[in-house]
Order: sequence, then C-alpha cells, then structure tokens
Amino acid sequence: MKRIMAILALLMVLTATALSACAQQAVPGDLKADDNMATQVMALDITSPAFKDGERIPVKYTADGDDMSPPLNWSRVENASEYVLICDDPDAPGGTFTHWIMYNIPSGFTSLPAGVRQEEELDYGAIQSKNSMGNPGYNGPSPPPGKPHRYIFKLYALDARLNLPAGITKDQLLTAMKGHVIAEGSLTGIYGR
Repeated sequence: MKRIMAILALLMVLTATALSACAQQAVPGDLKADDNMATQVMALDITSPAFKDGERIPVKYTADGDDMSPPLNWSRVENASEYVLICDDPDAPGGTFTHWIMYNIPSGFTSLPAGVRQEEELDYGAIQSKNSMGNPGYNGPSPPPGKPHRYIFKLYALDARLNLPAGITKDQLLTAMKGHVIAEGSLTGIYGR
C-alpha cells in the first residue's frame, strides 16, 4: 500500500510539473506583462511570396545577392494599433544576431514590399532601428560556411501606439512592448554557404 501511495504521489508531482511547463510556454516570456497574470496572445499568420516557412531564402535577399529585404504579407489583426517586426538569426556564432528591427508600422498595413529602404524613418511613419551590423533597416543573411542558419521574421500586433522615437535598441523596444502584444507570428527562412 505504501508503494502505491508513493507512486501516486510521484505521478502527481510529475503531472504538476508538466502542466506548469506547458503554461509557461503559452505566452512569450520576453513580452509577458506580468508573471502573475495570464496573457492571451493570438496567432498572426506571416508569409512571404519569396519563400515558404522553413525553406531557403533566395540569394537575392541575402548579403550574397542584392541584400534587399524580402516581401512579407500578414493577416490583419482587428484591434491592432501598430505592428513591430524583428528578424533574428539565433544560430550566429556569437549569439543571436539581429538583421532587422522595424516598429510603428501602421495598423492598416498587411504587407511590406521587397527592398524596404535602409532609412531610419520611412514615409509612412515606420521606424527602423539599427541592426547588429549597425545599420538602420534590413541586412540579409551572411552566415559563415557550414551548417545553414535560421532567420526568424517575428511580427507582433500591439494594442496601443507606442510612439517610440527613432534610435531605440531592440531591448528598449521589447521592454516597451510588454503587456501590449495581442497577436504574434513568425516566418523562418534558412540560408547557408
């Protein structure tokens, strides 16, 4: 009987641990408003006519080609006040390498064309912070020879206009976004040499 009780107790602990781990994965940790509050984040569909999720990014959109940003499309989020786009390479040798940061993207937008200009402030109000290369806007994949890297384009819909100034860092942007993300989605492209 003691053995059965011990097994049941162990199963209860394992179940509680598994449920806790699942609950923590439900909300992106870097954007969670409060660890004591449940935050509901909807899925946002982001695609590109240049490549499918998980496929190779065409050379044209890399440092080996024209180094221009790829075209992106996304589903409209009804209550969005603005969108934020961040493209990272989590496989870079020195840690995550950021290729593109854009915020203040108007809520009426559902796409970006190929070749967005590398300027800090764009005509339509969007702002591009400096990427890990020190440039405003997009710089394409330029991995060292070896295993292909993942390039993750993450799009966030926010419930408020943050009216952030130009020149902020990615960390400052993520901090300002906390508690305002109502939808998010990602598109992953692969590139290697």
